[in-house]
Amino acid sequence: MKNITKFKHKKVLVLGLAKSGVSAASLLHKLEAFVTVNDQKPLSANPEAQGLLQEGIKVICGSHPIELLDEGFQYVIKNPGIPYHNPLIKKAMEKNIPVLTEVELAYLISEAEMIGITGTNGKTTTTTLLFEMLKEDNQKPLIAGNIGTVASEVAQDAKEDEKMVVELSSFQLMGTQEFAPHIAIITNLYDAHLDYHGDLNEYWKAKSNITKNQTEKDYLIINGDQEHVQDTVSFTKAQVIRFSTEKEIEGGAYIKDRAIYFKDEKVVDLSSIVLPGAHNLENILCAVAACKIYGVSNDSIKKVLSTFGGVKHRTQFVREMNGIKFYNDSKATNSLATKSALKAFESPTILLAGGLDRGNEFDDLIPFLGNVKTLITFGETSEKFVKTGEKAGIQTIIPVDNVEKAVPVAYEHAREGDIVLLSPACASWDQYRTFEQRGDMFIEAVHKL
Repeated sequence: MKNITKFKHKKVLVLGLAKSGVSAASLLHKLEAFVTVNDQKPLSANPEAQGLLQEGIKVICGSHPIELLDEGFQYVIKNPGIPYHNPLIKKAMEKNIPVLTEVELAYLISEAEMIGITGTNGKTTTTTLLFEMLKEDNQKPLIAGNIGTVASEVAQDAKEDEKMVVELSSFQLMGTQEFAPHIAIITNLYDAHLDYHGDLNEYWKAKSNITKNQTEKDYLIINGDQEHVQDTVSFTKAQVIRFSTEKEIEGGAYIKDRAIYFKDEKVVDLSSIVLPGAHNLENILCAVAACKIYGVSNDSIKKVLSTFGGVKHRTQFVREMNGIKFYNDSKATNSLATKSALKAFESPTILLAGGLDRGNEFDDLIPFLGNVKTLITFGETSEKFVKTGEKAGIQTIIPVDNVEKAVPVAYEHAREGDIVLLSPACASWDQYRTFEQRGDMFIEAVHKL
């Protein structure tokens, strides 16, 4: 890792723990910063904070006291989940204290080049595909960010001949100053996380931070089918490569004659791809474009695409039982992702949906519910989904308490040839810690049938 001096003997406040906060605090301690950690969870129930205390790091737990900022901190490293309207963060910004996230630390210390992937949907699938293709081609990739190990932890051991493939959220990108990946990818941009960002422009602006520091030597891969994505990155200095599922793109990645092309070169036939769903073609095009920049062989790309069946919790095939197929799409935390999942199947479908109520309605799903024979709802938005299902003319609509109870009810109403699809269109936090936990509960319930 690069032995940077930016934080040496500087007072740094790490706000919020979880995996990223623990990694950031330990790293800053190694970089000889004067670190204070502040986490809302009480110390007695906070093993992460206790561990940092044993490392000799100052820890304050139980609340976020605004008076902390009177101690003269020169940087704040913020957990991505803490919103910018948090009183302590607002006060830090008023005092012109830089508020960063741990991916900034990862970039500053990494000896390896970074490939950053962001967007509303498809980040995890694109990140995984790209990692697997680079690995198949012996290009020494490392995977980090939201998908795996915290980026600042991976970066500490990254070598110059390796490549860090990092999935990035808008929350993380808001807290960057110098961050500049060699290749930046924006899969797509839609309405999301407006409860955090306030409005769509702020959300798009956060995503665009992925390219704000790129130079002419870097690359930006963007969705050529979305005009507003191109508007958002109109200021980039990077070499722009577009991809499209709808038209041929000069100098980019596209589909022609039932095959994927990059810069007029045929890369792989669509018939070789096992990953289901038209929406995944966008993710594949992103990964192919980045791979071709690094000179990955078509054979390596084809080998991965002919074996890669999907990421856990992303339209993941779980099991077939008595001719009924079960799919786990717990990562579908917004309507757009659920639309994509529904479009991937033509068979009669039993849809399991519901979760955290962020104030939006779900009537935009109605045109995509044509194959849904039964709707099973749960969570805070259960009643909203019942109304949407009624408007869509779904004959059987059943509210239940949670995902675990939804599975046996779905099986009871399913027949041979049907699809049972968990695709909630909502975040999980009303009933589950994460979408992964929700998906795991679904998988467990399916295997108990």
